[in-house]
Amino acid sequence: MVIGIRGVVLPEREERTFWIDGETLRTVPPARAASKQVERVVDGGWLLPGLVDVHTHPGAEDPDDPFDEALLRQHLSAHRDAGVLTVRTPGTVERMPGWVDTDPGLPRVRSAGRWLAAPGRFFPGAGRDIGEDELPRAAVEEATASSGWCKVIGDWRWDQPAVPLEVMRATVAAVHAVGGRVAVHCQTAEGSRNAVLAGADSLEHGMHLDPGLLGMMAGRGTAFVPTLSAFARSAEIWQSRDPGARRSHWLDGWQGMLRNVRLAHEAGVTVLAGTDSFPCGTVAVESQWLTRAGMPAEAALGAASWTAREWLGLPGLIDGGPADLVVYDEDPTAALRASGGLGRPKRVILRGRVVR
Repeated sequence: MVIGIRGVVLPEREERTFWIDGETLRTVPPARAASKQVERVVDGGWLLPGLVDVHTHPGAEDPDDPFDEALLRQHLSAHRDAGVLTVRTPGTVERMPGWVDTDPGLPRVRSAGRWLAAPGRFFPGAGRDIGEDELPRAAVEEATASSGWCKVIGDWRWDQPAVPLEVMRATVAAVHAVGGRVAVHCQTAEGSRNAVLAGADSLEHGMHLDPGLLGMMAGRGTAFVPTLSAFARSAEIWQSRDPGARRSHWLDGWQGMLRNVRLAHEAGVTVLAGTDSFPCGTVAVESQWLTRAGMPAEAALGAASWTAREWLGLPGLIDGGPADLVVYDEDPTAALRASGGLGRPKRVILRGRVVR
């Protein structure tokens, strides 16, 4: 069976017809289509490359919980059903099991292995507790044992020092030397600064990020993953607390994250959508937060689709590309501008199979 698809492709906004031959998209009908029935599963609508959540932690919903492979499957299935066909997991309690990469019914996973944190800089027992002198070696181990990524907890408490710049530089250099990439958790000005100066590949959260560093981030290709939807929930809690230094510091950082989304986009920084929250499959909500923070709707949508895929090294809707796509009845960029948000896609196609 050959599958036919027709619709308006984003971001190009051109009507195109594709044929799915196995797990591959084709712009001309394959030769066998002449002798086999063609099933047109989509005839009209808006076509996007599969959605992407670049910051999600499937397998455990609380850092104190053990890693649960049954829950991992549930989380990945929830992503898939919402049209999230690729996920990046920047840190998990345990490394991804091998079946994740071989199950054709689950999203493609780009894993960073286990969190890397010095003692006292993360939830106890949730990641690899290592000394700062061990960080470069451990980062290379996680990157080479996973999907080429590692995740460093660059800072933790607001009143404690971040990982020193020289240590972060050595860690990034070591991982880059083996072809890997480094994501850094940043919630302080020092942590964000050190990650940028060290040449990290992505800043996760980027709280208290000095906007004066955005030009350097753009020049070096450092992505900004603010995870606004997760922090918005915490903001409500902090706003209800009694005034104090810690409350003021946190809320100042939250307002800075919102401001920096727009400034980062205008500076040419790659801003990406990551949820860092549960339930899984809500990256469309993150895109809506990016628009609230000042990103154009199309850029906010791309942050959860074609832009994120390109950043991860995955093609979009092109001849020979993977047949991973989502279909909407209405223009999803218009839906993002509306108060109702993006909603769920009408069709979800993963590896050439209609899964929704």
